[in-house]
Amino acid sequence: MSQSYFIGVDIGTTSTKAIVFSETGEMKGIGNRGYPIAVPQTGWAEQDPEEIFGEMILAMRTAIKQAEVPKSAIAAIGFSGAMHSLIALDAEEQALTPAIIWADNRSLEQTKQLKQDGDGHELYLRTGTPIHTMSPLTKLLWMQEQDAERFQKTKKFISIKEYVFLKLFDRLLVDYSIASATGLFNLEQCQWDAKALNRVGIGADRLSELVPTTFVVRGMKREYADTIGIDPDTPVVVGASDGVLANLGVGAISPHQIAITIGTSAAVRAVVPKPTTDEAGRTFCYALTEDHWVIGGPSNNGGIVLRWLRDEFCQNEVTQAKQKDLDPYEVMIRAASDIPLGAEGLICLPFLSGERAPYWNPEARGVFFGVALHHRRSHFIRAVLEGILFSVYSINLALQELVGKAEAIHASGGYARSDIWLQMTADMFGYEVVVPKIFEGSGFGAAVLAMHAVGHLPKLEAVNQLIQIDDRYQPNLSHTRRYHRMFQIYDRLYRDHVQDFAFLSQLCPPEGCGL
Repeated sequence: MSQSYFIGVDIGTTSTKAIVFSETGEMKGIGNRGYPIAVPQTGWAEQDPEEIFGEMILAMRTAIKQAEVPKSAIAAIGFSGAMHSLIALDAEEQALTPAIIWADNRSLEQTKQLKQDGDGHELYLRTGTPIHTMSPLTKLLWMQEQDAERFQKTKKFISIKEYVFLKLFDRLLVDYSIASATGLFNLEQCQWDAKALNRVGIGADRLSELVPTTFVVRGMKREYADTIGIDPDTPVVVGASDGVLANLGVGAISPHQIAITIGTSAAVRAVVPKPTTDEAGRTFCYALTEDHWVIGGPSNNGGIVLRWLRDEFCQNEVTQAKQKDLDPYEVMIRAASDIPLGAEGLICLPFLSGERAPYWNPEARGVFFGVALHHRRSHFIRAVLEGILFSVYSINLALQELVGKAEAIHASGGYARSDIWLQMTADMFGYEVVVPKIFEGSGFGAAVLAMHAVGHLPKLEAVNQLIQIDDRYQPNLSHTRRYHRMFQIYDRLYRDHVQDFAFLSQLCPPEGCGL
């Protein structure tokens, strides 16, 4: 019997990756195309949906050419998409706005008001999306108030993945997963939430048709199918959001297996069998399938903080990296590995971009605490690495209250390439950390969901038969105890300075300090 191949397409914040996998989970080809984020005003974050679509087409074509598989062998294509984007379409289904992405802070005042007037928490409990500037719900409130003429002209409000399917198939479809990250979707009913729609002043007719994540579409426009190099009738699975598919892609699909992804931002997630929200409002709940719901929390501050440190303070390490043909981050992390646990008394609150879970405070600010004369640049690198992990660990504690302690951590994202950082994770959490051979979790998850949708993989739990574990990291429990003591200081520092952060934000508001 001939081999079948599946393609996972991951439309991310800064790039689209298309990856061709064999039916046994082996990666055969990859295409990766990037695109910029525009900041037309301070605090805004937008992208050109047409540019993203064009780069996605090229990424798919590159992956298929590299894989050298015939059209007839491609059994299905699955899509993953970044959450929380918003695009307004006119009556001719042309874009009236760029894609307003998750990092956009223009709705800060509307978010504050929604939290203060009492509706916010009830909306969160019904929809599973925390009240935050990332949410399309708050973006719509901003548009209703600040861009009323365009708001009234809009026929449909959609996400970037919906835009892609509109271009490919002339259909406006939104999967339950992307919908569940809008703040407009009722988790129990799997329908648009009437109270949320009433709050933003729109009807369900101004949103796309809701479909399960396993919904299959055929009949791609020939011009695009030919450019990509596929048969137009190839089954295309609408798929899900990048966060929930990252869990599937690394095999963390039970409540006691948590997935940690650290790329530009970071997230901690677990899978539960039914919708679950947090009375304290700290976690999200997003759909994967009707029997798989992903709960957890995102942090704004992952690799973006390390990048800031590299660009502003680590030119020596960048120079060394160029001389030795190494990645600058590798040089930085090696320097940090020579510094003892705790950076010899230096603690970093890495909130350079405000913070989402578990604090949901866009006014939070970064802090280095405990600075002394013996601290060198390598100490600060170590403190940043540990600070990013502290932010992730704080989300884990909230998640732990909902699902209990984890048995293992499944790591993905760019940080999964770093032995040093992964060992720090195991030590801080006190859990085993496992690293799949394929750590592009969202792309592989999209392919796996496509396998499931077309009947090739009867149960999602069988994903673990396709995953090869490259590395395992065991915790040093004496280090764990020391990290937990440091975390108490970290958390107290945040809570003791909430009002100070609010004051400082008046000097440079989150919407006025860029991304």
